Amino acid sequence: MALEGPFDCLVEEIDYLIRYTSRIVRRRGRDILSEFDITPPQFSALLIIIQNENLTMGCLCQHLYLASSTVTDLINRMEKNELVERVRDSVDRRVMRLRPKPKGHALIKKVMASRLRYLSSILSEVGEEEREEIRRSFHKLYTLMHERQTRYDEVDKTNGGDAQTDE
Repeated sequence: MALEGPFDCLVEEIDYLIRYTSRIVRRRGRDILSEFDITPPQFSALLIIIQNENLTMGCLCQHLYLASSTVTDLINRMEKNELVERVRDSVDRRVMRLRPKPKGHALIKKVMASRLRYLSSILSEVGEEEREEIRRSFHKLYTLMHERQTRYDEVDKTNGGDAQTDE
């Protein structure tokens, strides 16, 4: 898509800022994780498990966009480190559910506190009104993108996985 007008230049700049801000956040996030006994994939998995109680291995694979064998290895290491546990489903004994252990919850709290301290130190360099403006803008962008993605997901389900996106 060729970008030509002033609006298109603005969109191009916003895209650039989002991508590079995201890159900085991910890099800083990895630096923070190196201070703890957890890898970035384990952190992502643990967050998903905490946010989705009693998640199955298959659902975790879908959330992480990873193969079953990769997630099994990941969970094996996390179980060994006492971050999560596998629990048989009470209705279907063939199904394994993933539950965070107290050590997993504690680790996430520590990592998130460190991440929030980092972001707080950055945001302390702008005034209160600017912080609120940043929050409102991010919230609006997130809301619009989330609504659009929800519509795509609904179309995708009804079309058997063949939805078209704007990417």
